[in-house]
Amino acid sequence: GFLVGTWLAPSLIRRIGHIRTFAFYAALAAVAALLHVIIVNPWVWLVLRVMYGVALVTLYMVIESWLNAQVSGEKRGQVFALYMAVNLGALAAAQQLLSLDSPMNFTLFALAAILICAALMPITLTRQAQPTQPDMPATDLLQLARIAPLPLMAAGISGLTLGGFWGLAPVYASQRGFDASGVGLLMSVTILGGAVLQWPIGLFSDKHDRRLVMLWVVAIAAVLGGLITPLTSGPLLLGMMFLWGGLAFSIYSIAVAQMVDQLHPDEILSGSSGLLLANGFGAAFGPVVAGGLMSFFGPKALPIFFAVTLAFLAIYSYFRSRRVFDLVTEPHGHFTPMLRTSHTVLELMPDTPEGEVAEADILDEGQHPQEAEEAAQQRTGTH
Repeated sequence: GFLVGTWLAPSLIRRIGHIRTFAFYAALAAVAALLHVIIVNPWVWLVLRVMYGVALVTLYMVIESWLNAQVSGEKRGQVFALYMAVNLGALAAAQQLLSLDSPMNFTLFALAAILICAALMPITLTRQAQPTQPDMPATDLLQLARIAPLPLMAAGISGLTLGGFWGLAPVYASQRGFDASGVGLLMSVTILGGAVLQWPIGLFSDKHDRRLVMLWVVAIAAVLGGLITPLTSGPLLLGMMFLWGGLAFSIYSIAVAQMVDQLHPDEILSGSSGLLLANGFGAAFGPVVAGGLMSFFGPKALPIFFAVTLAFLAIYSYFRSRRVFDLVTEPHGHFTPMLRTSHTVLELMPDTPEGEVAEADILDEGQHPQEAEEAAQQRTGTH
């Protein structure tokens, strides 16, 4: 649903505007939430999850593009950090709603629909003019893979791993004996770890080779995945998940920061969109793979899945770090904690140049093919 919505939303926003788009997809999300308890069927739920994903990414896109249009260049970094903090805080707080009632009852689904409808109020009451929605440039993943292979791989593995976490961690906790409030606590602790540890990890990556930082982060996270496997409950499991969450949630942010170091300023937006696309594909397959493993091997398969995927990324990071250097076109950019929302939030990044949104691309749209080829040869030739 996230991937489909990423392609569908921009054209609809341009056609009917931000407010109507938000209202339409908020209604769709509320309907999808309520239909879960009216029609209890796994195949229907599959369709509803796709609908909900399309609606959610579109709501993100409306909010983020509106923020970007209203924020001046010198304030983008502050707004970006505040927006991500609100996202992480809301995700952590939402897990505690599970303690209000049993997931088998109507209450939690109704509450989800109520919260979605409540989000409509500030949007529909605003008197501000709606911003225009610029065209999103195409992303050349092959070119991005040549210029920034480690960030692209890290974004994909991060999506695969965290997709498994978001989709199967509640099932894992339930099969380990946690009640509904315990499931919410486990999820909240993991997300809180991501919120707390991203900043120190980011500051460290700003001062050191990001490839080595990536290597250590994913290697330690892989080891933690292995250590979590035999644990069933208790403070030790929560502490391990806090640390694992802090490391795992940092991978995508480090990947974006390293990609910013390796691309020219006018390529950052489309390059970041490429990372988001790779992350989205990983997130789509993560629950499928992890769920299949858990059906055969039980709940212990989930942390093993985390360990294996992150160990693969650690090995790849090690071989990339053995290179003398990767192409760095700009001085170290600043690390910014990130979540996967929509590609529109990338325009808020402090390192994304203002006024370059519509024309930024891995190969500039208006560039002569010969010039583009020469630029590409210059980049790849310096490796």
